[in-house]
Amino acid sequence: MKTIRLQSPAKINLFLRVLGKRPDGYHELASLFQAVSLCDTLECALDRADQLTCNHPGVPLDSSNLILKAADLYRRKTGLQCGLKVHLDKQVPMQGGLGGGSSNAATALWALNVLNNHLVPDRDLAAWAAEIGSDVSFFFSTGTAYCTGRGEQILNQPSLQGKEFWIVKPSQGTSTPLVYKNLELDRLPCRDPLIALESFETDDPHYFNDLEEAAYKVMPDLKTIKTRIEEGGFQAILSGSGSSFFCTGSGDMPFLEGCESIKVKTLKREQGAWYEQS
Repeated sequence: MKTIRLQSPAKINLFLRVLGKRPDGYHELASLFQAVSLCDTLECALDRADQLTCNHPGVPLDSSNLILKAADLYRRKTGLQCGLKVHLDKQVPMQGGLGGGSSNAATALWALNVLNNHLVPDRDLAAWAAEIGSDVSFFFSTGTAYCTGRGEQILNQPSLQGKEFWIVKPSQGTSTPLVYKNLELDRLPCRDPLIALESFETDDPHYFNDLEEAAYKVMPDLKTIKTRIEEGGFQAILSGSGSSFFCTGSGDMPFLEGCESIKVKTLKREQGAWYEQS
């Protein structure tokens, strides 16, 4: 039985602009996504039926897991009847705004396609991925992408390769639906996402997240954590709907009780390959 082992990276939102509410109930977003070197690992093989195991007891192993949703989607789209056997080594914190589940789904789609001799072009996998979740398509980008719509419309950007960040993840997670429920659209700063995008070609990138104030209402301790990070000389920006911050600055992150601090660097995906750490 052929087994492949793939990295499944986290992502951060270098900026996140919420432009309004859509007729379908989702929010219209404009965000610069970046894949980073905090990764889960998937060991994948074809089998007669789907099998999912994981080192983390908090990960669901039933049909609610996005890995199994991806396997089911691949079968429906291709007409193949292959099962997917997966062991997930979970390192990306859950409920952190880091896209771990979405990355796992994209990685499973890629793995199934490799195991089936690259039956489907990348562009089709990316389009299918949007049916699983808004963030899933991003992982078929080059690793740095301007994402619009619900987050599923992808425009590759010049690589930010070599840039380093700290990720600070509180032990408590946030609920994405609850954060959006607390979002006050009419009170958001009027920031042009295209100007923000252009800033990443300069020495003064514009980091921000329109969801921060809403996340503070859901989890007030986040504001205290951000203040403590900034007192240590770093800039802290919420990733996604939280509860993780990504932080820019030099030196070591100060100890923050109840938080995990992880140093990461940007990742790039080469055409025809999956993510690899140098």
